[in-house]
Amino acid sequence: MTLDLSSLTAPQVRDAIAAKEITAAEAVAAAYARIERVEGGVHAFNQLTPELANAAAARIDAMVAAGEELPPLAGVPVAFKDNMNLIGTRTTCSSKILANYESVYDCTAVRRMLDAGAVPVGKCNMDEFAFGSSTENSAFGVTHNPWDLDRVPGGSSGGSAAAVSAGMAVLTLGSDTGGSIRQPGALTGTVAMKPTYGRVSRYGIVAFASSLDQIGPFSKTVEECAMALNVICGKDPMDATSVERPAEDFTATLGEGVRGLRVGVVTDLLELEGCDPAVRAQVLKAADTFASLGAEVGEAQLPATQYGLPAYYIIGPAEASSNLARFDGIRYGYRVPDAEDVMDLYMRSRAEGFGPESIRRIMLGTYALSAGYYDAYYGQAQKVRTLIIRDFARAFADYDVLLTPTSPTTAFKIGEKATDPVAMYLSDVYTIPVNLAGIPAVSIPCGLVDGLPVGLQLMGAHFAESTLLRAAAAFEAESAFDMTPPIARTTAAV
Repeated sequence: MTLDLSSLTAPQVRDAIAAKEITAAEAVAAAYARIERVEGGVHAFNQLTPELANAAAARIDAMVAAGEELPPLAGVPVAFKDNMNLIGTRTTCSSKILANYESVYDCTAVRRMLDAGAVPVGKCNMDEFAFGSSTENSAFGVTHNPWDLDRVPGGSSGGSAAAVSAGMAVLTLGSDTGGSIRQPGALTGTVAMKPTYGRVSRYGIVAFASSLDQIGPFSKTVEECAMALNVICGKDPMDATSVERPAEDFTATLGEGVRGLRVGVVTDLLELEGCDPAVRAQVLKAADTFASLGAEVGEAQLPATQYGLPAYYIIGPAEASSNLARFDGIRYGYRVPDAEDVMDLYMRSRAEGFGPESIRRIMLGTYALSAGYYDAYYGQAQKVRTLIIRDFARAFADYDVLLTPTSPTTAFKIGEKATDPVAMYLSDVYTIPVNLAGIPAVSIPCGLVDGLPVGLQLMGAHFAESTLLRAAAAFEAESAFDMTPPIARTTAAV
């Protein structure tokens, strides 16, 4: 059986291995063959892990030979954002300050994927410390969008999104603090989900903003997204913010359709300045699709969410300033070799180790938390956060699912917004309110504009992942978009 990972889903890979049509070792070989052909043009990876992948594949093939029952992701090639620890890999956060840091423990979500039989092919590029919306802020180079190599894949989990889009991995994990899973999912035409805050353990991920961060999957299909959530969700004693919930099979209700489901189009967000009219049109067309499938479609309002962006860029940097204080050249990470004293060591190690966007956000956060400004900035931002949470609660009293674009535009050119931080921050205007409220949301492809993918964001109440995935699956089945990018249709090396 000739393997082409760009056209195979996770259940297809697992079933082929279970049926002895292919081996897990052959699935790994196919992943690396694909990587060899297209990675040069995309740069989705910071590190490849063939030893780990081959060892994991050997364990799966031994289970097949022994006639043992296979785990749910047996033999499926996966990759992880480079802010997730995995023993045997470097965890760099795409930063010079952690360029040589070797993981000494495993991220819980990563370990759960591997325990479910997945095989790890590598660690994915990202914006440094997850600060960015384009994966241009990496110390190891820019990641390119598989749909157009001159455009960004979104960020900060751009490498994870690009790896799935280009067919180099079947599933990947990213992290989402203000849209860093969903926005790159939209720009690369992949399914990308941020679960409810606390659904997935944050243990083992290098923290950006601890009250906002959440791990979630990228996939080609909604079913695969649900399969990954089945694996990574659940209480973890190593993370006090992870919640105790009964185990759910998120695949169980995918086929139930949306008849009778209440779907609200968030019209005030659709009218925000900066939303491409063509993107808006695709979202309204998607709403019509839900209506045609039997959903009750209406208009919803979230007035306080227009203030989500400024609130986020106080809360996020404030928490980042605290979390990143540990990277000081003392215990681990980059350290200047010729410091005159401890203060010189701190200042120069951090100034040389962190990139410009990291420095900008650390300074913003430190200022917002400083004496005399805490109440005026951080305190006010938290009050806005409360208003946003209340807006969502009111909306979900009337609707089961809320619709917005995921990103106000399709993928923009590399360098187009690199010198304008505010324009870059506006890329996350639709995704940030979800993180502030702690609710789940998924981005699914809803069409193309000028040959580039458009993402539709579905938002739900806390712990409503099953409802969101059910709605996403119904839309996916009805629309049946071909989200195979040009680079994944070629066998030539790029």
